[in-house]
Amino acid sequence: MDLADKRRMARRLIGRTGRGFAERAGFPVTNNPATLFQLLCLSVLGAARPDLDAAVRSARALRERGWDTPARLAASPDDRRLAAIRGADPRRDARRMATELRALAQAIAEKYQGDLRRLRAAARRDPDRERQLLRALPGVSDAAVDLFFREVQAGWREIAPFADRRALAAARKLGLGQTTADLYEVAGGGESEKLAWLVGALVRVDLDGSYDRARRLSHP
Repeated sequence: MDLADKRRMARRLIGRTGRGFAERAGFPVTNNPATLFQLLCLSVLGAARPDLDAAVRSARALRERGWDTPARLAASPDDRRLAAIRGADPRRDARRMATELRALAQAIAEKYQGDLRRLRAAARRDPDRERQLLRALPGVSDAAVDLFFREVQAGWREIAPFADRRALAAARKLGLGQTTADLYEVAGGGESEKLAWLVGALVRVDLDGSYDRARRLSHP
């Protein structure tokens, strides 16, 4: 494919799947404490198992019970938090995850007054330092940071351009490119939102296994 074909596919993928993986799943990517915390919880859940749809169900279950901020999740009863996660994803190690998420919420509440924007400020908006501070939080792996960065780059511009391994693997299968720089060019460059939407769309293609359908989107 030439660049025009790749950009055609990218536009149609974005049009079909919406504004990024988290947004499509009902988790708005906005720069406020509650939504940033929910996005990090979704990322931690998603990094623990390859089934991102199960991670979405678990994150929704927590939010639907009103545990949508660090303070509220930290104060949630252990048995109810465990039941929520186990009910959303029976195959998950629910007890370990329920414990880790409470510890994560408590750490954010104590270290950053419940606001991950304070972590960003402490890192002076340096992506490497942001990763270090996130990794220092309970239950946050490098894979979880990758998922968080993939989505939050639309608002935290210092992170862009960023694509995680799953999005890059899908891009290679579709012939869109080999690297984050390739995808940045395909997305049109200059706007981190478009790259965030494109990588989210690629993750959805991989989850659905809809590669053949996606390839047809490059045709005039």
